[in-house]
Amino acid sequence: GLIDVHTHITSQPEDYYADIFRRTPIDVAVTAHVYARRTLEAGFTTLRVVGASEYVDVALRNAIDKGQVVGPRLKVAGLPIGATGGHADLTGFSPYLKFGGFDNVADGVDAVRKLVRQNVKYGADVIKMIASAGVLSEEESVGAPQYSFEEMKAICDEAAMWGRKVAAHAHGTEAIKRAVLAGVASIEHGSLIDDEGIRMMKERGTVLVADVYNDDWILAEFAKMGYPEKIIEKERKVGRLQRENFAKAVKAGVKQAYGTDAGVYPHGLNARQFRYMVAGGLTPMQAIQSATVNAAELLGWDKVGAIAPGRFADLVAVDGDPLKDVTLLEKVSFVMKGGEVVVAR
Repeated sequence: GLIDVHTHITSQPEDYYADIFRRTPIDVAVTAHVYARRTLEAGFTTLRVVGASEYVDVALRNAIDKGQVVGPRLKVAGLPIGATGGHADLTGFSPYLKFGGFDNVADGVDAVRKLVRQNVKYGADVIKMIASAGVLSEEESVGAPQYSFEEMKAICDEAAMWGRKVAAHAHGTEAIKRAVLAGVASIEHGSLIDDEGIRMMKERGTVLVADVYNDDWILAEFAKMGYPEKIIEKERKVGRLQRENFAKAVKAGVKQAYGTDAGVYPHGLNARQFRYMVAGGLTPMQAIQSATVNAAELLGWDKVGAIAPGRFADLVAVDGDPLKDVTLLEKVSFVMKGGEVVVAR
C-alpha cells in the first residue's frame, strides 16, 4: 500500500472567500470521509495528516479505525502550531474579524509547549510546526522564519517528551536550518533550501518531504477559485525553485519521503507526484520506496510500508511495470487494505 505523509485529508479548496467565510468546521467534518475514500481507492492505504481545524482529522481517524467510514489508516496532527500573523493564522483581514473554535496560534516557549500538550490530549499522533511563512496565505513572505530557535526547540522537546515526532512546514532557508537544529523529524516543502541546509539534513538524518507536483495545479487552477494575485505570484516565485532544490537534495543523498500536500489539489490524485520525483533525480524504485518503506520509517510505524509477516496486508497492483513507467501508479487496478479488497478493476 502507498503512503502519503503530507496531506490535509479533511478538505480541499473550492472558493477562496467562501471557504473562509461560508464553510464551517461542520461542513468540513461531514465531507471529509468522501476525500478519505477517494484517496484509498487511488491506492494510498496510509496517510499522515499534517494539520486540520477543530480536530476533525482525529475524529476521521477514529471513525475509520472503528470501521464506521472507509478510508486509509491515518496518523494525524490535530491543530498546526503557528505564530501570530503567520502562515497558520488568518492574515490579510480586519483585526475585528474573529472566528470561534480551537486556537492554533501560540507565541513564546510556554505557549507553544502548552499547545503541544493540548494536541496530544485531544489525540494527535504527530506535531505540525509552522516554522516559516508560506504560499497559500496572505503574508508578504514565502519563507521568512516565524518562530525563534528557542520556540522551535521547545516544540520539539515537548513533543519528544510525549513520544511524538515533529513535522516542520519550512520553505525558507533560515527556517529550515533552525528546525533541523531544533530536532524535527521532517522538513515539509523545503523549497528554498541551500547547500548548508542540505548538508545539515543529511548529517542529522532529517527527512525531506517535498511536494513537487502541486505547483502545476496551483498555477492552473487557483486564480479560477478567486485566490488573490499576491498568492499566485508567491507560487510562481517558489514552485520552480523548489523542484530545482529538490533535485540538489536528491543528488546529495538526503532522505526522502513521499508527501504531496493533498488537499491543495483534489484528493485522489496523489500518485501524480511520482513522475516529478523521478524527473528530480530519483529512480522509479526510489520514488516508490519514498512512498512505502521510507514513509513508514518516518511515521515510526512498523506495520505498514512492506509486505512481510506481521504487517498489515495493504497491497496495490497496476497493469504493467511501474519500474519502467512510474505513471502507472496513477491508475491502480487493485487495492487491498488490511486483507480486504477495496478496489478490483
